[in-house]
Amino acid sequence: MQLTSFTDYGLRALIYLAALPAGQMASITEVTEAYGVSRNHMVKIINQLSRAGYVAAVRGKNGGIRLGKPAAEIVIGQVVRDMEPLQIVNCSPCHISPACRLRKALHDAVQSFLAVLDGYTLADLLEDNHPLYKLLLVEHPSLSS
Repeated sequence: MQLTSFTDYGLRALIYLAALPAGQMASITEVTEAYGVSRNHMVKIINQLSRAGYVAAVRGKNGGIRLGKPAAEIVIGQVVRDMEPLQIVNCSPCHISPACRLRKALHDAVQSFLAVLDGYTLADLLEDNHPLYKLLLVEHPSLSS
């Protein structure tokens, strides 16, 4: 299964925000520069993440974006469900639909995929991952000693 770039960059944006020191906000531009994606695309992604409660956006001079809830409460499988159109095939125009078992097999596969992702939180992806902080160029308290 392949995720859309929308979901992929949504997960990456969450990783970036989770890597920030507590209380620090980022701009959408900082996130787009970290991953080399267009700002317009990232604005749409952040809006969706914000509507789902994963990102909090603060307007104004000292505004920016940050996680909307603790990283330990953000389950990767749920983020994928909220971002991704998970219908793999469209069976409605197919004449074998009444007898086909492919739809159930694909549904079961997607459920297994999501069950694995449900075992991970955003915090799990960052725990003791010092190389990630260095690649994102984010100062982390445990790296400064």
